[in-house]
Amino acid sequence: MGFAKGERGWAQLAARHLKAELKRADVTYEELAEKLKEHGFAETKASISNKLARATVPASFFLACLAALELDGVRLEDL
Repeated sequence: MGFAKGERGWAQLAARHLKAELKRADVTYEELAEKLKEHGFAETKASISNKLARATVPASFFLACLAALELDGVRLEDL
């Protein structure tokens, strides 16, 4: 299995994974922003879009998104 090289590569994998999970769950960025409020995040549709487009996804945001989407976790093979 080939893992990402460097911080930028991992960030891109995290962003792509979140985009795929959002699509799979049929959740919009606006809906995700609402769900993230329950986890203490003050995000907007635009801030989520920017994070994912730029692949600037902090671990706390990534984990909160997984919780907001009610996912059990992520396997490295799925990234």
